[in-house]
Amino acid sequence: MSTSIGVLVIDDSSVVRQTFAQLLESMSDIELVDTASNPYTAATKLKKQAPDVIILDIEMPRMDGLTFLKKLMTQHPTPVIICSSLTEKDNKLALEATRLGAVEVIHKPKVGVKDYLEESQILLGDAIRAAAQTKPRKRKKKTKTEPAPDTGSRKAQPKYSADAVVSSGQAPPANFSTTQNITVMGASTGGTQAIETIVKSLPAHSPGMVVVQHMPYGFTATFAERLNAISKLEVREAKDGDSVISGRILIAPGNKHILVERSGTRYFTKITDGPLVTRHRPSVDVLFRSAAQAAGASCLGVLLTGMGEDGAQGLLEIKQARGKTVVQDEATSIVFGMPKSAIELNAADTVLGLDSIAGHIARFA
Repeated sequence: MSTSIGVLVIDDSSVVRQTFAQLLESMSDIELVDTASNPYTAATKLKKQAPDVIILDIEMPRMDGLTFLKKLMTQHPTPVIICSSLTEKDNKLALEATRLGAVEVIHKPKVGVKDYLEESQILLGDAIRAAAQTKPRKRKKKTKTEPAPDTGSRKAQPKYSADAVVSSGQAPPANFSTTQNITVMGASTGGTQAIETIVKSLPAHSPGMVVVQHMPYGFTATFAERLNAISKLEVREAKDGDSVISGRILIAPGNKHILVERSGTRYFTKITDGPLVTRHRPSVDVLFRSAAQAAGASCLGVLLTGMGEDGAQGLLEIKQARGKTVVQDEATSIVFGMPKSAIELNAADTVLGLDSIAGHIARFA
């Protein structure tokens, strides 16, 4: 008998619950096992059947999502994806939820926009699969037969490479040099806590850094604010044309690709639209390829925890351009997919535990 990932959706909106059901129904490896309108109802259902993944709203009547999450993690630890609306309060609460153990943050789904729903289905499916990988257990399917290969949506979606946003090109010449190095970093599932661990340990003189964390629009600015409060460096959400300079960390805005470009010896960011690349926007591969072309040997690429392969090919391109590369080790990764993919491509110069990466970055300066 085949296995599927069982999902419980907890949201007080019946429209949201129905939309999740519609988004999940065509995913052959994912099954909506139940829904609940509030945490009290969910707690009763959890006693009868434990799901593999929970999708949890933040603001609900009777008990809010954070209170439920705290109780859940002490009584029935389960991978949780936070479903949040686009409000400043929700954004802050959603990021606080990641500190309490939630593994992903997604937007509340909308209805009626075809392209949005198709992308939402891809991103939702990947978030659920990544969350499920944070523990070994999977529930058995009850009714479905052996599934066809999953496409992540009703209709197969093209899987674009970085070519869709930035063309392949040459690294700077071997004799190229600038006054400072730059660091580019990418992460997905588990990345918010990994990035926080690194950023708060970096000295003020650290090289300019550009970061892609797979995260929806609206959350990246709040994430940058939180990092800025704990860091010796300036941390903020990137804008088009921002200079990449020592002492500054720029976080890619959600739902936009970010590139590093160079004019003379100055590095700066380019923010652009484009399709999902390796199923993500922003894509680590896009950032890493652009950095390889702009900085070459003056670039350090860092690939952290996350499911899938985004960033692996880009890290290889940094290495081929004579830059330095490091990946997070399996022991400290929430999901070892992205680092493992890079290792398999022979893209990693160094494999380090999370607590050692900040020191490695500082030495690169």
